[in-house]
Amino acid sequence: MTLTTLLVLGGARSGKSGYAERRILAEPGGRVYIATAQALDDEMRARIARHRDDRGAGWQTIEAPIDLADAIGGTAPGTAILIDCLTLWVSNLMLADLDTDFDAEREAERLADAVRAHAGPVVLVSNEVGLGIVPDNALARRFRDVAGRLNQSVAAQCDEVVFVAAGLPLTLKLAGR
Repeated sequence: MTLTTLLVLGGARSGKSGYAERRILAEPGGRVYIATAQALDDEMRARIARHRDDRGAGWQTIEAPIDLADAIGGTAPGTAILIDCLTLWVSNLMLADLDTDFDAEREAERLADAVRAHAGPVVLVSNEVGLGIVPDNALARRFRDVAGRLNQSVAAQCDEVVFVAAGLPLTLKLAGR
């Protein structure tokens, strides 16, 4: 089956990024890695460098901590895109708009439109944020709510959804089945 749209969910260090990369590597043609992480400190810079080294050659990297829709729209038709990760993107958007009313639904729709418009496979990676305790502060609760709703919205639109735990993929949704 040809890959079209895939959402890979899981917890921190679950193996979701590695699984997503393997799925993209199985696709013919060019590969683009759209990274949402920001290197704001030495530890994060080292983490990003390690991820790039692990991926190896053959990937074009686009850093898009805020405007994911434009980054997707700027890729060549037929290119396989890996977006890692949606929860960091939500965090970036929320922190950038702390003093204003962040419109999560509008951003989710812009993302969905860009994914639908791309003529090639798109794999999106996101943390499953709903398996832990209720956070003890308003910002963390809002983040969990926004990220959880975004995951539901993206999952509804993707042809395939996979949950990864301990490096093991569990297919939650497969179009046509």
